[in-house]
Amino acid sequence: MNAKATTAEQSAMDSVADAMRDAASKASDHAAKLRGAATEAAPQVMRTVSRATYMTAYVLSYGIVYASVFVAQSLPQDNAFMHGLRDGANAARDALRSAS
Repeated sequence: MNAKATTAEQSAMDSVADAMRDAASKASDHAAKLRGAATEAAPQVMRTVSRATYMTAYVLSYGIVYASVFVAQSLPQDNAFMHGLRDGANAARDALRSAS
C-alpha cells in the first residue's frame, strides 16, 4: 500500500510540475505578446497625443484671432484708437522681421 501511495504521490507531483511549467510558459508567452503590443502601440499613442495637442492649439488660436479680428472690424476704422492698433501691429511685425 505504501508503494501505491508513493506512485500516486509521484504522479500527482509530476502533474503539478507539468501544470506549473505550462503556466510559466504561457505567462512568458503572454508577457512577450504584451511587450510587442506595447511597442506597436507607442507610436500610435504619440500620434494621437500630438494630434490632440495640435488641434487644441489650432482651435485656441483660431478662436482668439477670429474674435480679435471680428471685434476690430466691427469698430469704426477712422479714429485714433484704430490708427494706434494698426501702427502698433506694423511695428510689432517689423520688430519680428528684424529679429529673425
